[in-house]
Parts: sequence; C-alpha cells; structure tokens
Amino acid sequence: MKWRRVAILVVAFSLMGGSLLFADSASQKVKLLLNGSELEEGGYVIDGKTYVPVRQLEGLVKYDESAKTVTYNKPNVHMFLFADDTVFGEIKKTGKLKFNVFSQVDNLRTNISEVRVSITSPDGSSKVIQSSEIKDQRDNFWFRTEDYTYDFKSSGKYTVGFYMKPSDGGDFVLVSEKIINVLK
Repeated sequence: MKWRRVAILVVAFSLMGGSLLFADSASQKVKLLLNGSELEEGGYVIDGKTYVPVRQLEGLVKYDESAKTVTYNKPNVHMFLFADDTVFGEIKKTGKLKFNVFSQVDNLRTNISEVRVSITSPDGSSKVIQSSEIKDQRDNFWFRTEDYTYDFKSSGKYTVGFYMKPSDGGDFVLVSEKIINVLK
C-alpha cells in the first residue's frame, strides 16, 4: 500500500515538473541590447516570436485603451555639438567647456509640448542643458540650445540626450543620444 502512494506521488511530481519545464521553454526571458546597451526590462521569446517592451525603444508611445492600439513614433533627430564654430565629439579633459547643441528633427508624426536637452556624466549624474516649449507643431524643425558651460571633470563617455514630451501628457521621452568622449 505504501509503495502505491509513493508511486502516485512520484508520477504526480513528474507531471508537474514536466509541465513547468514546458511552460518555461514556451516563454523565455532574453537580454535586450539597444545600440550595445542592455535594457532593463529585456524581452521575451514566446512560441518562437520575440516580444520587446516598446517603451524602451527611445520613441514616443501612446496607448489607446478603447481601440486597444499602441502607436509608436520615432522621429529622426540628428545632433551636432559646437564649441565656438567647431563641431566636436571628442575632447581632451580640459575642465570647463562652453558649447551648444544643434538638433535637426524630422519625421515627427505626433504632437509634442516640449523638448529638453541634457547631459549625463560617466558617473550617472545628469544636468539639463535647456528645455523649451513647442508651440508651433511641425513634422520637422531645428532646435539650438543657448551656450552652456559644463565642467568635464573626468575622462570617459558623456551622453547628450534629446528628449520630447508628448502633448497629451506624460513624461519626457529620450529620442536621441550623442556621445562626447573625454580623453585623459
């Protein structure tokens, strides 16, 4: 009698373990790299198809609950960094540098209320260079910050980010980045 109970438990646990193993193989979490940087949420492979959280793809996302529709907009944003009249992307560690950021935006297919340009140092601290309200909605425009003085205290990669704020509310969304490589 005791061996029957043991046999039934072994079969039950085997079936349970097998179904858990099958569920794990049907849905698998995977690393997601965007331009070489790992994204926090990652992605999933489910039944051979890859699913990615669209909010992490550096674009403007809007979800319409009533229509069950996700709209994703990724405008083209090209940024140029100017110190005086010279374009740069790599500098020697010189300390304070006065520069401005010129951004060309095209293929913008949604309304925005504001843009922001900020800089993030290698240690992760971030400062806003300039923020500006957008009153005239166009699918393409130029945006140039005022001169900004920043202290490049250490060598490494500094990231200049261009952010947009959707006009229907929500937070600023990163849509483009430019790297400043500060040499020793």
